Amino acid sequence: MKKNTLLIASLLAMPLGLLKADVKLPAIISDHMVLEKTAKVPVWGKADPGEEVTITLNGQTVKATTGADGKWQAVLNLAESGPGPFEMTVQGKNQIKISDVVVGEVWLASGQSNMEWVLKNTIDAEKEIAQSANPLLRQFQVIKATSNEPLEDCTGAWVIASPETSGAFSAVGYYFAKDLQNELKVPVGLVHTSWGGTPSEAWTSAQALDSVPDLKEARGQFETVFKDYPGLKKQWVDGFGAWLKQTGREDKPTADVASFAGTDISPEGWTTLKIPGDVSGAGLPAAGAVWLRKTVDVPAAKANTQLGIELPAIEAFESIYWNGQLVKQLTYQDYPGTGYMRRWGPYAISPSMVKPGKNELAIRLFEPVSAAKFVTAPKVGGMDLSGEWLAKTEYEFPALDAQQTAAPVPPKNPPAPHNTPAYLFNAMINPVVPYAISGVIWYQGESNAGRAWQYRTAFPLLVEDWRAQWKQGDFPFYFCQLANYQEKSSNPGESSWAELREAQTSTLKLPKTGQAILIDLGESKDIHPRNKKDVGQRLAKIALANDYGKKIPFSGPVYESSKIEEGKVRIQFTNTDGGLVAKPVPATYDVRSLSKETAPLVRNSPNSPLEGFAICGEDKKWVWADARIDGDSVIVSSAQVPAPVAVRYAWSENPTCNLYNGAGLPAVPFRTDDFPAATLNTKLIVR
Repeated sequence: MKKNTLLIASLLAMPLGLLKADVKLPAIISDHMVLEKTAKVPVWGKADPGEEVTITLNGQTVKATTGADGKWQAVLNLAESGPGPFEMTVQGKNQIKISDVVVGEVWLASGQSNMEWVLKNTIDAEKEIAQSANPLLRQFQVIKATSNEPLEDCTGAWVIASPETSGAFSAVGYYFAKDLQNELKVPVGLVHTSWGGTPSEAWTSAQALDSVPDLKEARGQFETVFKDYPGLKKQWVDGFGAWLKQTGREDKPTADVASFAGTDISPEGWTTLKIPGDVSGAGLPAAGAVWLRKTVDVPAAKANTQLGIELPAIEAFESIYWNGQLVKQLTYQDYPGTGYMRRWGPYAISPSMVKPGKNELAIRLFEPVSAAKFVTAPKVGGMDLSGEWLAKTEYEFPALDAQQTAAPVPPKNPPAPHNTPAYLFNAMINPVVPYAISGVIWYQGESNAGRAWQYRTAFPLLVEDWRAQWKQGDFPFYFCQLANYQEKSSNPGESSWAELREAQTSTLKLPKTGQAILIDLGESKDIHPRNKKDVGQRLAKIALANDYGKKIPFSGPVYESSKIEEGKVRIQFTNTDGGLVAKPVPATYDVRSLSKETAPLVRNSPNSPLEGFAICGEDKKWVWADARIDGDSVIVSSAQVPAPVAVRYAWSENPTCNLYNGAGLPAVPFRTDDFPAATLNTKLIVR
């Protein structure tokens, strides 16, 4: 009887939500959402097993019964729905009301940093954002996350485009959606899920990766590293701690921190050194503890705001002080990577600590093995702190005796989770499946350029994988070819970026795919070209032409065939809308639009109407060619190659090229040869 009384008392004390499982919805099914105007629109969630859930929208009611796993799914038919806005009601044991639901077109936007790049950081952003109010254009931002197993939900919210919000939209996605919305006059929603610097394999499911032997092997290697790392790290931490004790090199921090990190310290007794560089010089030890100081002049605009401190990889353990206050301390127990060199910064300085004008940054380096070296300078709030620093020894360790063992070598740190096969699919794609979509726009490939030949397999694999996951059939999948980037090449030759572009083009063999060519929109010293408007608009042209019946050109000239004619090569093209055009070659090219930096353009074929063509004979020695337009073809030749066998166009990281069609769209880079690719044998591995 006593046990029953205690049980009842315990139940009465429990929160009501624990006595019954309320109906729950995924984050993407929420206020302000855009639903696809189609016959099959899934709505799903969780509830008690066997619970009946009723969904009502605009007079339509559908029901679902929760399975034994606690999951339910219903399907709405919105093929004849108006745009709304509507209220959706989800009724189980509890009731959820979702407000301001509109019905139109939904596109998923994904990839790495150039898709992630936000509108506020693009050309003419201020003007565009000021006029961006549009209740029929909305974005659901999937918040970054990683997982080694598929997740059922993500974090995110639907946001309506406005001057207050649109600056944080994916810029490519925004301009794509804006053009669609203007043309179609219906609501357009973006599901934006991107992460900079990530390979395609991270966005592909484990099941799909395991269908390709090379990728399956690589995924297994990654999983082994993650599995083994915690034990290896503990072994090193224990061993390193023991070594410090055995050699008498345990840290002995001073109690008088103020004399090193304070805000009013005389430079007398301090050594001047330059960073980047070695932390060495008169009076500085080969091992021990050293303090570095620098006065940081903070602009008034950054005062009273949170600033981040970034340090490069150094072989030391740092304690960072700002105006005499400790910001972050790392010990060997915090070690995260090879050579105790990997850092988890930036470390945040709270706004209350940041004053306008002069601020004092002090860094204590515990160097038990050897003197530290800065390969790059620290940064504060993005400000580079290269130049002269003050340094002073706190204490010095004697040299190790010959009988003493060397310091234990730390294990290699595991890969970043967001670069790990399947981890982004699990956390940032799987949670939004099976939300009904019109299609996908994709901007990625920079992180795969070193493995361009493997991308010929990996990228189509991703496309087919996503289509299989959604179970909507072959929905449209439109992607951006890599923009021009890096230094101009004075000689024609091999290029991993050109091979990656070719791999992207080869993906067009899949049905309902399309490619936006960006070979004229890049910048040589910025991998993130700021012109995202043309990118989004070129993607929109593809969708409007192929999916919405608009009779508009959507592709530049595409290589069709080649024929050798009396020492010259005739290249035939399709998609020559308005005829082939040799666009005038500008006198300069973009180096970095952010700083309005340009450079003189040196022509490779100054006597030729067309730039960007190279030609070779049997010796496979490429030379720049003369090229001219002849109807829907281009005649390519060179006096240096009397017996040509192959032609390439725009085959470099940052080619000078000027072939367009009458619609103003650039020609697709190509080659007529099938010589072995430079990246043929480069595979995905754990580094």
